[in-house]
Amino acid sequence: MQSQFRAQIAATLAVAMIVATATTIFAQGNRGDETTTVKLVASMLERYHIKRAEIDDEASKQFFDHFIDQVDPLKSYFLQSDIDEFGKFRTQLDDLVSRGDSSFAFVVYGRFLERMKNRVAYAEQLAESDFDFTKEETIIIDPDALEWARSPAELNERWRKRVKQDVLILKLEDTDETEIRDRLKKRYHNLLVTRGQIDREEILESYLSALAHAFDPHSSYMSQATLEDFRISMELSLEGIGAALRYEDGYTTVAEIIGGGAAAADGRLKAGDQIIGVAQGGEDEFVDVVEMKLNKVVKLIRGKKDTVVRLRVKKKSGGIETYDLTRQTVEIKSAAVRGEIIDTGKRLGGQSVKVGVVNIPSFYRDFRGAQAQRDGFKSTSRDVLEVLNSFDQQGGVDLVVVDLRSNGGGALTEAIEVTGLFIDKGPVVQVKEPGEPTKSHEDVDPGVAYAGPLVVLTNRLSASASEIFAAAIRDYDRGIVVGDTTTHGKGTVQNVMPVPPRLFRFLSRDESGALKLTIQQFYRVNGASTQNRGIPSDVVLPSIFDHLELGEQYLDNALAFSKIDPNTDAESLGLVSGDMIGTLKNRSQARVAADPEFAKLLRRIDRIEARKNRKTASLNEAARRAEREADEREDDQEKESEDEELTGSDKPIFPDGYYNDEVLQIGVDYVDLLNPAKTVQSNVRVPAND
Repeated sequence: MQSQFRAQIAATLAVAMIVATATTIFAQGNRGDETTTVKLVASMLERYHIKRAEIDDEASKQFFDHFIDQVDPLKSYFLQSDIDEFGKFRTQLDDLVSRGDSSFAFVVYGRFLERMKNRVAYAEQLAESDFDFTKEETIIIDPDALEWARSPAELNERWRKRVKQDVLILKLEDTDETEIRDRLKKRYHNLLVTRGQIDREEILESYLSALAHAFDPHSSYMSQATLEDFRISMELSLEGIGAALRYEDGYTTVAEIIGGGAAAADGRLKAGDQIIGVAQGGEDEFVDVVEMKLNKVVKLIRGKKDTVVRLRVKKKSGGIETYDLTRQTVEIKSAAVRGEIIDTGKRLGGQSVKVGVVNIPSFYRDFRGAQAQRDGFKSTSRDVLEVLNSFDQQGGVDLVVVDLRSNGGGALTEAIEVTGLFIDKGPVVQVKEPGEPTKSHEDVDPGVAYAGPLVVLTNRLSASASEIFAAAIRDYDRGIVVGDTTTHGKGTVQNVMPVPPRLFRFLSRDESGALKLTIQQFYRVNGASTQNRGIPSDVVLPSIFDHLELGEQYLDNALAFSKIDPNTDAESLGLVSGDMIGTLKNRSQARVAADPEFAKLLRRIDRIEARKNRKTASLNEAARRAEREADEREDDQEKESEDEELTGSDKPIFPDGYYNDEVLQIGVDYVDLLNPAKTVQSNVRVPAND
């Protein structure tokens, strides 16, 4: 079977060489470092994952399905004959990875590029066609409702409808016919260019992540490049020029200049400029980066602090210029904790309550700085404490709203320490791994940074560390949770383990990569897991997210909900009661029912509910235009506000709007119910009463 497998690889590689931009991917056989990496990842999954499961034939089947789905999720390129050919190895991938053999990944990707080249050429031809939009026909939009195409003719028909839909969408925006054709041909061309530049490291990363996903949805393999991006997201700093970039029609375009970076200090590079060449300091020859994949351009631009990078720039205002910029350490302030004080009397009218809003985008932590005991290392809890202290310096607040919407989590340590700013000493979360006793993680720092009324704002995208914080606030009766029906429901703990695993080498730059591995499950102090169920809100507000398939329960191989014994050391702080929650719900529901903006939202939710189970979409222009016009009549908020056009740290912390205003009103009610004779709370850390 192995010789047959090698023969299949050779045949596939010969065809794949057609795609010139991808030829470097398909070296014969595995490289030595790849073989070692594959063996190690397989071994580490079996040894350290919370399931303690073997990679067997059943795991191989899931591994196969995940990888194929990653490569061609919409069933737009492969034929059934391809899947049948690949399927011979559906129960053999376990044997291959145990030997360190990842060749199957490159076979599949080589075939994918061959199919994509044909599809893109056909799509570019179709973009020149005149379609009949009066015809009654539909396109299948749910990939689960599609089978793999059994012939090139069937795939051609699928693509005819896809291109027709692409044209129709632009027609509905009243785009000029010539522009439609030009834009679509560029789009299809860029598909091939960007996918053709995916290198061996990226393919291996995708392949090994598919293997990890056979264990659970949150385990994955990270290449060195992805590991560096992860480090940046945790430390909120990088070494580079300080410019956010995006890929547009083959060009690396400057989306935003980040304050405090080299580009901001220099002042010449502007948003909308296009970077067309990159050279390193002292080099005269520029690397042409037009149509280069964005992550590759970023890799050329980033570098060590105090080194020079040279950029050839096509100016938005016209002309081409060359800039020499000295790389600096750039703090990513837009992803850090921010806070502001809102006077509800000024914003809502009526009663004046000073509300301190703390926005926490993620639970970041500079692990390397913490390990080195570096002064001032980046930490969510430090930044939250700084914001709370700033509230006190401005005269104090009556209420704090901690906004965790769309906060996907982060460092467990930070979730515990942030919780400790609002509760006195005590357990925050319990963790358990197979064969080990339950471990309780506690806030050991006596006293609190803020003792007054607290609202935690969440949605379906609030996960993991966010859920730990929200759960502790609920379980201590420390405050109320407002938002979607529940949070994401991710109740597992991941550890980032270098490959190979080496003690005290966390996120080391000289490793091949790392395995993000689920090693524990966490539990609330009341003994319940957040897994699959999340943290229910005390007061639920209407939300589109509640009507989409968002949450752990929709992910493949998610762990099941479970319970353990509660930690009896957690005592109620008495700031929430059942009667109080009932009153808050009733008042909020009455306001929501009378609010015309919430009425529009509810009508929009009704339309989403009516359409979300659709398997097909009409390709008739009159039908689609009528549907679009009905939507626009209902949603007169299609126009972007000035606030929505702002980016990064310029974006408002808690923008005006009916939803946020209702959150504030719930907070005002909560303050009234807790303390009718309102007094401003101090944020000074209060010693515990022992």
